[in-house]
Amino acid sequence: MSKFFKALEQAERDNVEQVSQAPVEVVSHRPSVMTPPVVTPPPPRAPSPVDEPPAPPAESPRPVFEAPRPVFKAPRPVVRSPRVASALLDEHLVSLQAPSTAAAEQYRVLRHLVETLRKRTNLQVLAVTSPGVGDGKSVTAINLAGALAQSEEARVLLVDMDLRRPAIARYLALGESRPTLADALGTPGLALKDAVVQVPSFNLSVLRAPVSAAAPYELLRSPKLEALLAEARQEYDYVVIDTPPFVPVPDCRVIAKSVDGFVVVVASNRTQRGLLAETLKAMDPDKAVGFVFNAHPTLPTSYYDYGNGHSHGKTRSGRRKGERS
Repeated sequence: MSKFFKALEQAERDNVEQVSQAPVEVVSHRPSVMTPPVVTPPPPRAPSPVDEPPAPPAESPRPVFEAPRPVFKAPRPVVRSPRVASALLDEHLVSLQAPSTAAAEQYRVLRHLVETLRKRTNLQVLAVTSPGVGDGKSVTAINLAGALAQSEEARVLLVDMDLRRPAIARYLALGESRPTLADALGTPGLALKDAVVQVPSFNLSVLRAPVSAAAPYELLRSPKLEALLAEARQEYDYVVIDTPPFVPVPDCRVIAKSVDGFVVVVASNRTQRGLLAETLKAMDPDKAVGFVFNAHPTLPTSYYDYGNGHSHGKTRSGRRKGERS
């Protein structure tokens, strides 16, 4: 059994012991209490049945990523001092709303992984998916894009390619006045720069999905999509794509040839192991960048309770920092 499936089982046991914790989260996806997920190296595909975890692989070096990918834990967000609250509505978007919190810091761990792979393997167009519905992929995609866009040098594009259940415009309160991905693909002469929306105070542009698309599969398999992403590669340093879940619909398989890698979001105590196994079996292992493990019940260490050198809240013992026992 792979390390990832062991981690998944351990998190499920932890969640049973901590029933007061909410069951679902996004790399930081869930209101209220902070509970972290994990990014861990993807296990190779295994020929095991869908309802069984993959068997351990034979000893052989992975050809693509030479260094092991780090474990990524992201707690549920606690919003403090929002920077762009007037433009954004959802408190889970900590990379944009509360970049000095522990939850946002964990997304910078994921950002560091992506920046490292950008240098080593030319990872530039990254798709965020999940085995099923409700695992937190959209909030993960937004927070990753927001973390990358905190750099003054990086130009970041966030694209909503979940044409069946679009969420980016709703999370970011973008409205419906701007062109969409469908317009960018179907309107002759419409440049990518004229279809995106700029997020204030960040080097972040957003290309939203249409509210509804008549034929999502046909739209995504259009040769114009590959041309659009080629244009995005020229204009932006990073392109983060929110995609539909991998298993229920074929969309991720269609766009796989046009992206450099996938991040798979897995929700502790929610994602079915069979769906995860099916995702790994269907996905090109060379395109699997890593996992974001959501709703992990472990709280951040006391070090992360400090923000800008000042203490916040209580320690694990329940005492205020600075109080003597």
